[in-house]
Amino acid sequence: MNLGKVGQIFTAREVFDLIQDELEQVEKKIAAESVASVDAVTAIGQYLQSSGGKRLRPSLLLLSAKLAGDGGATAIQLGAVVELIHTATLLHDDVIDGAETRRGRPSTNVKWGNHTCVLAGDWLYMQAFQIALRERQFQILERLIGLTQIMVEGELLQLERIGRIDVTEADCMELVDRKTARLFSVCARLGALAGHGGTQIEEKLGEYAWNLGMAFQLVDDVLDFTAHEKTLGKPVGGDLREGKVTLPLVYALERATASEHHLVETVLQQRSYEEAPFARILALLDKYRGIQRVKERAQAFTDKARAIINEFPESPYQRALLAVTELVTERDH
Repeated sequence: MNLGKVGQIFTAREVFDLIQDELEQVEKKIAAESVASVDAVTAIGQYLQSSGGKRLRPSLLLLSAKLAGDGGATAIQLGAVVELIHTATLLHDDVIDGAETRRGRPSTNVKWGNHTCVLAGDWLYMQAFQIALRERQFQILERLIGLTQIMVEGELLQLERIGRIDVTEADCMELVDRKTARLFSVCARLGALAGHGGTQIEEKLGEYAWNLGMAFQLVDDVLDFTAHEKTLGKPVGGDLREGKVTLPLVYALERATASEHHLVETVLQQRSYEEAPFARILALLDKYRGIQRVKERAQAFTDKARAIINEFPESPYQRALLAVTELVTERDH
């Protein structure tokens, strides 16, 4: 890889090559810190770690730390922290959603049951804070506690809206902010803290990552309708089947007829595409450009993230964070 080439476009592999050693240390840290005195918690942690997630959040933290200065052992610790928090949210999400698969395998709640998975998620949250506490930095804990409260509030808001067709664009954007974008932002901010980058760099990286997170989740909402099931790792159309009206449908429903509204309500009520086939929902989204409009919104957030990171001096890590914006927008799962 020619790191000296000006304006070089990084591939995904080149991005992760920059932090490969650190990511391997994060993996080892996660494995060591996921061992509990209760076997079920350890087994669930190992099962999730072996499922091959993207590790995008710790990668974002590590790249931000490198851009800000270095980060060293603190960045490794915090990389494990954010991934454990993310894993805890996945455990809780799957229980709340009644999910059956994740990343192409049976979900944890199917294998271990809802009660065990909720408690395992709680344990992982507490373990993440236990690791963060070792850094003895008030600023780190402040950001993590604020983040966790916002994410839990997001879950509660989503639960309140399950099965409702009157979800608005503002409702959707609030959930995207609370459930995804804030976590991305805190990852970058923690990286800046670990790298001793100063307040201005922390704020700029946080804003970059917030826009990246907004784009990431909007692309997720599109992929739920358009991806292939094998690639996505879970059934397509799962959000609507679980009673969630996401932004592509919100845009389509703004112009839909009464009979088309009824079609969507049928899926929401029955939690099934048996009487309202998925193909008809896709046709509805196509007819009113629901998917296209969300892609345009995602691209606007991506462009904003790119503009912010372009304000930093060029370096391998600056170019890597620039490349991440493309990886997020152009991904297929």
